[in-house]
Amino acid sequence: MTLETIRATLAWCSVINIGILMVWFLLFVVAHDWMYKFHGKWFKLSVEQFDGIHYLGMAAFKIGFLLLNLVPYLALRIVG
Repeated sequence: MTLETIRATLAWCSVINIGILMVWFLLFVVAHDWMYKFHGKWFKLSVEQFDGIHYLGMAAFKIGFLLLNLVPYLALRIVG
């Protein structure tokens, strides 16, 4: 596997992860009530708990994406 292949893979992983995060955020903003009712069938959560869980989930996803995709991509760009 060449350095350029690894760079391209990390770049595409970053693009895909940004897309997932944006869709998640847009669904959370636009379809909040529907998502709350949908998840409310399985879990007994208050609106505040639901919002907190999604906020923490998005934050963890973003930190993971930054540390595992974007930083290695930038490091390979700097080195190579």
